[in-house]
Amino acid sequence: MTNRLDRGFQMYREQFENAALRVLRSGWYIMGRELETFEKDFAAYCGAAHCVGTGNGLDALYLACRALGIKEGDEVIVQGNTFIASVMGISMTGATPVFVEPDEYYQINADLIEEKINEKTKAVMVVHLYGQTAEMDKITEICARHGLKLIEDCAQSHGAKYKGQVSGTFGDAGCFSFYPSKNLGAFGDGGAVITDDEETDKTLRMLRNYGSAKRYYNEVVGVNSRLDEMQAALLDVRLKHLDALTLERKRIAERYLKEIKNPKIMLPKLREGSEHVYHQFVIRCKNRDRLAEYLEEKGIGTIVHYPVPPHLSKAYAYLGLKKGSLPVTEEYADTVLSIPMYNGITEEEQETVIGALNAYV
Repeated sequence: MTNRLDRGFQMYREQFENAALRVLRSGWYIMGRELETFEKDFAAYCGAAHCVGTGNGLDALYLACRALGIKEGDEVIVQGNTFIASVMGISMTGATPVFVEPDEYYQINADLIEEKINEKTKAVMVVHLYGQTAEMDKITEICARHGLKLIEDCAQSHGAKYKGQVSGTFGDAGCFSFYPSKNLGAFGDGGAVITDDEETDKTLRMLRNYGSAKRYYNEVVGVNSRLDEMQAALLDVRLKHLDALTLERKRIAERYLKEIKNPKIMLPKLREGSEHVYHQFVIRCKNRDRLAEYLEEKGIGTIVHYPVPPHLSKAYAYLGLKKGSLPVTEEYADTVLSIPMYNGITEEEQETVIGALNAYV
């Protein structure tokens, strides 16, 4: 049993197929009406003024950093226990990532941010990991007081809220991935940045299209990172059902939280005031690898998000951070395990997962 993306397609098969045919028959496949419609609809869903579609989530992060003026010599604070794309979005600008440990909810520990701020610090990047938001009231106050830009990596938090406000709308830019396994997943790569700032919106649109606001007139060295018409149309279909899909995930999570009862397994915690959308359902276990093997023997697939924290990867060896420099991050990397969580998982399949975990000794 592994995450079944095809079941999400089957739920709204006719609508997806109609949208795909509409695009194919239109004869217009890049930067057209479908993209304009999705950008408008997604911005409205999040409560943002603007949305700029990009080729993928990494591009969204990188372009947001560039649009906000992050450059070589700058430092950007980011949590240690994130997917490496969050960090790459920073370092691709030439800036240096500065890591902060996570809290008990797997989010950046807001109480540890200020000790990392110095004259080189230009921004804080918050990653709303696994579908739950960080402690955004504290973080926005810190950024405002120190005059720092605030970037939100919302690749796993489509529609998640903190005290009633949607993730991605707290800072200067909210960055999304629409990778197929995301809560709002495309049928290929895709991403977007939301912002309330008109100048940031204009800069993002220029950067994603070769640095050109007007065709063939290039103002800066940009990139080619455009959400295509097909993905935009298909995403707009799924967006219309996102609240229902999120409710289904919450119900699955509620059952897991209620029925998984094994003292060897630590269940995820819900932050007060946070509305979790459960992109992943992440448990922790001291002997994680043995548990994963045991579940595999039972026909239950699992994933580790993520086994190698960015600061210990070869890609960031140049930072000089050794094992033990971020002990909480490293403990999470050694103990977290994502169990099946996807739209369309049956009650019987949930029961199989629960039964296997409760029987684990």
